[in-house]
Amino acid sequence: MGNNWNTANTMLTTLVKSITNAPKTIIKRTITGAAATKSNLAQDPQHEAMLKDQCFLVDDDDKILGQASKQHCHLVQENGHIPLHRAFSVFLFNKKGDLLLQKRSSNKITYPDCYTNSCCSHPLGNFAGEEEEEDAIGIKRAAQRRLNYELGIATDSIPLDIMHYITRVHYKDEGNGKYGEHELDYVIFIQQDVQLKPNPNEVSEISFVPRNEFDNFVPTLTGQWTPWFTLILKHRLKFWWDNLNALEEIKDHKKILRFKNE
Repeated sequence: MGNNWNTANTMLTTLVKSITNAPKTIIKRTITGAAATKSNLAQDPQHEAMLKDQCFLVDDDDKILGQASKQHCHLVQENGHIPLHRAFSVFLFNKKGDLLLQKRSSNKITYPDCYTNSCCSHPLGNFAGEEEEEDAIGIKRAAQRRLNYELGIATDSIPLDIMHYITRVHYKDEGNGKYGEHELDYVIFIQQDVQLKPNPNEVSEISFVPRNEFDNFVPTLTGQWTPWFTLILKHRLKFWWDNLNALEEIKDHKKILRFKNE
């Protein structure tokens, strides 16, 4: 993996313990099912189509410049350039305030087998309405679509009006040197009890983690964390989580948080 990614993960992997030492109240489930192999994915028409999905290219101020394929938006060029594009990160909490974390499938092109927040993806130009910007309505539609695809959550169980757009985060990470990320990432908080049926081609493990056990739980997970989750955790997540009942007071739709791996 790239040096930036390894450095950003240092604080999460310094203390590595067995998963059997995790707090016992945490709900953790390994996802089983007919997950595709990497060789099968390469020949899967749906997988190929998703690589051609059109992401929104943006400038540093989040103004749309055009569109490019998902694959192109994640390729690391020889000079280290990765096209800046829109994305979103969903943090889904149950009614008790526990946060849903997932482990990405080994089939993912970017950051396979990495732990991360509840759901991450992109608004797409090939889905009507996902370009709409007022109150991030297009982002919310994309999040609703993706929560259904990745986690099997019925779209009517998460209406758009319960999605809280918190702020935007700008970050870049070169990943494994071939595929990386350079995103203007919308942070979405949702608190709702939902039925989950994770897609094993996308997700290999899920855990609901209470706030008061989070600090002890993080070191029990062996392996890497995604760079966006690492940065959000380092700079803001605990503050936002502690204000889960006062999200309207902490929203900031004007400022773009610019996080850098150090």
